[in-house]
Formats: sequence, C-alpha cells, structure tokens
Amino acid sequence: MGVAERDIDDLPKNPANYAPLTPLTFLERAALVHPTRNSIVHGSITYTWQQTYRRCRQLASALASRGVTFGSTVAVIAPNIPAMYEAHFGVPMSGAVLNAVNVRLNAQTIAFLLGHSQSAVIMVDQEFFTLAEESLKIMADTQKEKFKAPILIVIADENCDPKSLHYALGRGAIEYEKFMATGDANFEWRPPQDEWQSITLGYTSGTTASPKGVVLHHRGAYLMALSNPVVWGMQEGAVYLWTLPMFHCNGWCFTWSLAALCGTSICLRQVTAKGVYSAIANLGVTHFCAAPVVLNTIVNAPKSETILPLPRTVHVMTAGAAPPPSVLFAMSQQGFRVTHTYGLSETYGPSTICAWKPEWDSLPPEDQARLNARQGVRYVALEGLDVVHTENMTPPLVLSVPADGKTIGEIVFRGNVVMKGYLKNPKANAEAFANGWFHSGDLAVKHPDGYIEIRDRSKDIIISGGENISSVEVENILYQHPAIFEVSVVARPDERWGESPCAFVTPKPDADVANLAEDIMKFSRAKMPAYWVPKSVVFGPLPKTATGKIQKHLLRSKAKEMGLVRKSRM
Repeated sequence: MGVAERDIDDLPKNPANYAPLTPLTFLERAALVHPTRNSIVHGSITYTWQQTYRRCRQLASALASRGVTFGSTVAVIAPNIPAMYEAHFGVPMSGAVLNAVNVRLNAQTIAFLLGHSQSAVIMVDQEFFTLAEESLKIMADTQKEKFKAPILIVIADENCDPKSLHYALGRGAIEYEKFMATGDANFEWRPPQDEWQSITLGYTSGTTASPKGVVLHHRGAYLMALSNPVVWGMQEGAVYLWTLPMFHCNGWCFTWSLAALCGTSICLRQVTAKGVYSAIANLGVTHFCAAPVVLNTIVNAPKSETILPLPRTVHVMTAGAAPPPSVLFAMSQQGFRVTHTYGLSETYGPSTICAWKPEWDSLPPEDQARLNARQGVRYVALEGLDVVHTENMTPPLVLSVPADGKTIGEIVFRGNVVMKGYLKNPKANAEAFANGWFHSGDLAVKHPDGYIEIRDRSKDIIISGGENISSVEVENILYQHPAIFEVSVVARPDERWGESPCAFVTPKPDADVANLAEDIMKFSRAKMPAYWVPKSVVFGPLPKTATGKIQKHLLRSKAKEMGLVRKSRM
C-alpha cells in the first residue's frame, strides 16, 4: 500500500465549488448566449438554440411523467434528424440513458440489443418503423409471456413518404410531436448527482458475435465534447454538417460539442457527394466528420455532383478505418483540410489525433498525406495511450514497444474517456481492462516521434512464410492504382507459404477490367516487397457492416473457399 497523499488543507467539496460534470449544461448556456441563433437546420425546418432547449426539456418532461427516468433506457432508431439530436439532451435530462441504434442493422440484431438494454421507450423514424415493428415481433416471440411492450413513438419527417407515418399511427404508435406536447417546456431537469452516472449506451458493430453494449458516463461525455474542438481548432459558431451518423458513438460526441460552441447542425438524412457539396456551397458548412469510405465517394464523385472550387476551406475529420494516403492527398487537392483521428466506441469515438506539425507544410504533398495517415497521439482528454508487446505479458507488467516504427504491438488506452464497461458482460470487461489498460485489439507501431500507426487488427495480419504482412499497408499501396475504387486484402491459404495476400477489388466505374488483375499484380511488384504482392485478385462489390466498415471476416471465408494457391512463385 502506498502512503496516503497529503494536501496543504482539509477544505471539503461543497455545492458552491463542486458540481458533477455533464454536457447537458452546455445546452442551457447556448440558449442563454445565442437564443436566436440557428441550432438545427433540416430541409425547410429550422430551430434556434432557445427552441431546442425548450424542446429538449419538454421531451425530458414527457418521459419523466411516464416514469422513464434514472435506471431506464430509451432507444432511438433514426438517421440524422432533429429528433435524434434532441434525444442526446432530452433523454439524459429525464435521468434515462440514451441508446442510439444503428438504422442499418437487421431486425434480429436490433431485437437482441432492445432486449439486452431493456429499453422502456422506442423512438423510431417513420422510414424505419417496420424495422422496429419486426424487431419487437422477434422479441415477443422469444420472450413470450415475459415480453413487456415498450412505449412506441414514431418520428414524422416531411422528406419521407407519408404512407409509412400513417401505417405507424395505425399500428398504435404515438407521433413524436404529440408525445412531446404532453411535456412541460419549462421542466426543471436536474443534472446527475454523480458524474459516473451513465449517459448513453451504444452497441459495437459485432460481426462474429452478439454486439457488446458500451456504457459511457456524463464525465467522459463532458470531457470529450470539450476535447473535440480543442484538438480540431473548431471555432465558436461553427456550421457542422452531419455526414457522420449520430448513432456512431453519439456522433463522436459532437452532438454535445456543438452546444458548447453554440454552433449550427446541418442535418443530412442520406449522405451523397452531391448533398455534401450542396450544403457546403449553400448552407455555410465549415466542418464535417466522415469515415474514409465517404471521403473516397466525395473525391471520386462525377463533375455533375460536385461544386468546385470550395467557397472556403472545409475542415474534415476522418476516422473509423485507416485512410489510404491517396484519398487524403485527393481531399487536400480539392481544398479540404483533413484531420485524421482514431478511436473506438469504447473511447467515446476518436481519442487519438494525427496532430499536424508546421514543419510538415514544406514537405511534398505525398509525404504530407503519408504522415497524416498515421493515427498519431492522444487527445487532450485522454490520460494514457501506448503500444505494448502482445506476448510474454505477466500481470501487472505492460511493456511498451520501442519507438522504431517497426515493432508491432497492441494499442492500449487509459483515462477518463474510456468507457465504464460493457453492459452485463463481466467476462468481456475482465479481458478488455486486463492489467489496468483498455485493450483495443488493434495492432500498431510507434514511430520515433511518438506518433502511432495502425498496422492491422490482430486477426487481419497475414502470415506468409513466417513473415508478417500488414493488410493495411498493402491496401494503401493498391489504392494508388488509378483504376481501384475500393480494395480489401485478406489471407488466402497457400500451399507453399501457408498464407498469401488475396486482394478483393471494386474497380472505378470507368475502369477497363479486361487485363486489370494482371496490371494490379504488375503495379504491386513495382511498389512493394515480393512477398506482399497479392497472389490472387477478385473483382466485385465489398461486403460492409452496418457502420460502413468492410467485413473482412466474410472476405477471409470467401478466400478460404477459393482453396489453396498452388505453387506460388516468389
């Protein structure tokens, strides 16, 4: 036991000098400072910060009056619409926990997480009502007499076919505005007494097993909401385009950041290149976040869908997968300023950043893109980040890898922006928090400047002839090929080498695929070590998860079904 730390005084906390941290207070301040500034724009609908604050209190009141408060969970199945933004404040203001559900999941998965979270209320966008209905039917069939129907609320949107709304109302759902009208717009909500109180629950996009429920607390949400604009240099009054779904890690906590900055949210139901360029040209957008797959769509959009040159520098934050340097380079050429971050649902979204250094400005653009493709250093709000050896770890010993840019280890996190844990899953928590660190399962190197760079998920490394091949590095080189739109590299069984790289490729629409496989291999031989070169190339669309990540496990299975690569030449 260590010696107790002494202080110079014995002054206690009291209500005048201590309050639990919560991002909910940002909304009250935004309404006070900029009551008439636009908070949300969605098509023809516009709300001010004063209106948003009143609406969120009204929602909280309507929930609380039905007994939905501390200890309850509210699920919201919706795209980026005002109601989803309001839920990020209104639900926790009632004391309940928000479960923002990915609309791209199937009914079976949604039924699992609604049951696992015991959601007392389901708020669902009219377009996805039948998805919610199907999920509830699966729950009822599974739980039988134990099934307790949640309160079902349908959110109307003038941009949708009214038939789906009429169907939902006919099935007994309460319309969102009518539900809200039962609440008091002057509801005196109270912040949590303890900042460790849960604010949201979000399920990981589990592809091979049941998804895990990531529980986040008010303290972490507050710290991440303030850390976001600090690391990004985001100004007060920023105009933010919602290309990133709010159901992804609560929109990487930008839902709350925007209230802190008194900024404006531009909602986007469906993300298209045309929609992004139009919002930038017509609505004053200054910032947006997106996964690399979305950036790829933006830079490869046909001229008819773009509005160039950009009217101003537009700041883009990307995370969710390692971005190919070629995509980063193309974005910068068009006038987008890309900031590369990395994180997980378990770390409140991005929690490392490739912090830009002024001395990089004088480097060739290709070198800038290569440096910016690294995952970087910890966020201001993250206390600990390291890359550690994955073998011979004797608890509680955690050994850092050398900063040589070569030695591969696992990325681990520690601090206030690490989740509370997985809901009702002690086994997963014990594994995730082993040795006092959160283990990401991502493999990386640490460069001499201390910046980290992902090499792969631990299961995505290809072991060929005893040599480790990073599929990410092979993909980054292949993305430089002018005919490749998307690519994913996995291991295929190899008679001689055990495993060899197999590239699954989606060509660009105008690409000539006649001799493309041979051309890709020729290109690869000129650009990478011989044992990295894909021994097989398969063309077609790539399977993706509901969060837009490429499902490598399906591609691995497909590569396995293709059988052994016979007598491959080196």
